[in-house]
Amino acid sequence: MTKKDNPLKQLERFGQSVWLDYIRRQLLSSAEFERMLSEDGLKGMTSNPTIFEKAIAGSNDYDEQIDELVRQRKEIDEIYEEISIADIRQAADALRPIYDRTGAIDGYVSYEVSPLLANDTEGTIAAARRYFKTIGRPNVMIKVPSTPAGIPAIEELISEGINVNVTLMFSMKHYEDVAEAYIRGIERRLTAGQPVDRIGSVASFFVSRVDTLADKRLEQKLEATRDEAVATLKGKPAVANTKLVYQRFKEIFYGKRFATAKAKGAHVQRPLWASTSTKNPAYSDIKYVEELIGPDTVNTIPPETMDAFRDHGNPRAAVEEGLDEARTVVERMAAIGINLLQLGEELQKQGVDAFAKSFEDLRAAIKRRRDAMLAGAKNR
Repeated sequence: MTKKDNPLKQLERFGQSVWLDYIRRQLLSSAEFERMLSEDGLKGMTSNPTIFEKAIAGSNDYDEQIDELVRQRKEIDEIYEEISIADIRQAADALRPIYDRTGAIDGYVSYEVSPLLANDTEGTIAAARRYFKTIGRPNVMIKVPSTPAGIPAIEELISEGINVNVTLMFSMKHYEDVAEAYIRGIERRLTAGQPVDRIGSVASFFVSRVDTLADKRLEQKLEATRDEAVATLKGKPAVANTKLVYQRFKEIFYGKRFATAKAKGAHVQRPLWASTSTKNPAYSDIKYVEELIGPDTVNTIPPETMDAFRDHGNPRAAVEEGLDEARTVVERMAAIGINLLQLGEELQKQGVDAFAKSFEDLRAAIKRRRDAMLAGAKNR
């Protein structure tokens, strides 16, 4: 396959950027990473505690640095921050040419505020400020959840010129709250006479998890009474939900209110499709990439899904297709008692809990490595 034929690379033609939902130290210095940048058109990376837990617990990449930090008597959280920030800086440096070439549109790597702060506005703001300053790269985005406590933090951080990747969004309400917070932050900067042309932000809207929970609710309905009309809804709410969010994005960021900020150099807050690996093997393994392609979007794709789309993806401007059907799906879901706004609240709570567990698992993995190294040193 030539670079020209590569379906991942072709997404550029439709205005979509590919970011990698994965990070690991060995990858960052590999020929594979160079190939992804040159042949796949990779334009960014995202990380989270789950990704770092797998990288640290599942490899020996970090042993040498952990050993050194243990000798320095660093605590568990200090060890995590030092090794993860080292990876983030390396990734940011590799992506910096893209950031410069695109005028601060792409070339970002994201680093997440502790999920234990998801309900703490001031704690989130303080952590984001510290990470942004410590990492010291202009092409870093700090990940902040779209929880009720996260919304005012997003506005404040944008107003301070800190790039934000808003995460854990599942519903139209989540999306509208986040877009409003971003615009308020930009407007505050403009009122204060501060520049807005180098501020980057994406709104990470989670996709496949919506189908996972919606399908579960639909199965419960079908157990009570077999209805083929209900059965045909399986596997459809997530894409329908996301397509309607994209339409709302266009209304907000190409409407009258944002026009003034845009004229002064502000970037739109692009929707980023997250959770795009297929969870149900009955569905296409590239479903949540192929059906959501369109201008001003990002898809953050895990390695296995990238491989699949590179192999058999069929790029087209799909996010604008079937909008009437998308509205009908949402209406039919509501008619049978499944409200996607309520589903989104449940998914967000689950997401916060899952990320918090991953963070604790990450701490435990580092503690095991530290304890093993201390035991080894004692026995030498």
